[in-house]
Amino acid sequence: MPEQCVSCSYYDQAGPENTERTLALAGARASQLGIGFIVVASTTGETGLKAVNRLSAPGREIVVVSHSTGFAAPNEQELTKENRAAIEAAGGVVLTAQHALGGLNRAIRRKLGTYQIDEIVAYVLRSFGQGIKVACEITAMAADAGLVPAGEEVIAIGGTGRGADTAALLLSANVQDFFDLRVLEVLCKPRAWN
Repeated sequence: MPEQCVSCSYYDQAGPENTERTLALAGARASQLGIGFIVVASTTGETGLKAVNRLSAPGREIVVVSHSTGFAAPNEQELTKENRAAIEAAGGVVLTAQHALGGLNRAIRRKLGTYQIDEIVAYVLRSFGQGIKVACEITAMAADAGLVPAGEEVIAIGGTGRGADTAALLLSANVQDFFDLRVLEVLCKPRAWN
């Protein structure tokens, strides 16, 4: 039976100190496979800008997914205007949208004290690491926005808090078809996290 051997790097700890290595691993695998789309989570835009500067290549789209406006505080956007402008000037695309595994259901939890299905799915994905949950979520969000095609192999980069410590090769899907999304390869992730 045919097989592929693909390495996975495991970091001793989660966190932003893994960002450079994560981007390098994601870029190398994207080049090996001819991946046309890389989706990266970025709160302030710092990681997104690093990703655009390091991973841009002919025929490759870099989609930077920010938190939704109001995520941290009402009417506040954590992605700085300067970083948004720099990402776009470098050829990246910024997506600011409601989180696929949050949104209205999070409002129900906050108001009524009961968890909804999307947050349960998020907790299950977090058992593999926060970055895996983020990678799946931002890929579905990018597909919903039409920035990556559904059914396409993409590399998604997420993290635990700030920075990037996880990269995975995913088969993308829209949120409405979330259970068609597939984690094909884990390129790197923390071995331990909080």
